[in-house]
Amino acid sequence: MEFQNKTATLEFILLGFTNDPQLQLLIFILFLVIYLVTILGNLLIILAVSSDSHLHTPMYFFLSSLSLHDICLSTTTVPNMLVNIQTQDQSITYKACLSQMSVALILVGLENCLLAVMAYDCYVAICHPLRYKVILTPCFCILLVLLSLLINTVHALLHTLMALQLSFCTDLEIPHIICELAQVIKFACSDTFTNNFLIYLVASIFAGISVFGFTFSYIQIVSSILSSSSVGGRYKAFSTCGSHLSVVSLFYGTAFTVHMSSTIADSPIKNAVASMMYTVVPQMLNPFIYSLRNREVKVTLKKLIT
Repeated sequence: MEFQNKTATLEFILLGFTNDPQLQLLIFILFLVIYLVTILGNLLIILAVSSDSHLHTPMYFFLSSLSLHDICLSTTTVPNMLVNIQTQDQSITYKACLSQMSVALILVGLENCLLAVMAYDCYVAICHPLRYKVILTPCFCILLVLLSLLINTVHALLHTLMALQLSFCTDLEIPHIICELAQVIKFACSDTFTNNFLIYLVASIFAGISVFGFTFSYIQIVSSILSSSSVGGRYKAFSTCGSHLSVVSLFYGTAFTVHMSSTIADSPIKNAVASMMYTVVPQMLNPFIYSLRNREVKVTLKKLIT
């Protein structure tokens, strides 16, 4: 392989799912529908929270933040794929690839942090209900979201700066529909040990902190629910955290599926499908999970629609 030193003219080829025109048309329609449903569903959640004063609480602030995040993540991935299918041009410049990779890193990491913050919100609401408004003040809630965004921006910037140090070869066909960090690094001709070590180190730290936070929060929540003598109190507690637990299971379930698929499967198409399951499906289903399992959101959405 030849080294490609002219990064200004360097291009990657996103192979996507297939080159079959008929299948591409079906994929285009499918992901267009998924994208529109994702945007509409999450916009409705944001409108419902902002329009109803009864929903101006920390829990729904974090929910609307998650919905805004889901819109941004879907917009980072799906429209680019649709344009590539429509124009039959799968190329992406070096700078655009790194930009897309950075934004995806920020948003995926931000979702992880938002779900951890929402677990803390559930913990405070159930285990310390009398101090809920004292602990989770509006300023503190905004600070938690901004801090999560800052941490993941620094994280993405670190990986991007490390990727800029790499030299790439002329064979730059990525078997995905977006530029993912791990896939980009695979095509480097220079040593990538530091990059890979950094990926696993940071991922282990983020995952470890999140898993500890979720485990601690839900152990305390379950303990508090079981110690409650009120059946109505138990039902309210389960309904408060049931939606969040469903979203957490969906997010980490698809993440685990992607990891196992990339480890076991040799098919580029299977890897691309698994990657899209991780960055598209949870964002589409999150509004349905919260609207179907939350009575207050359902009532507000009915008012908006009617």
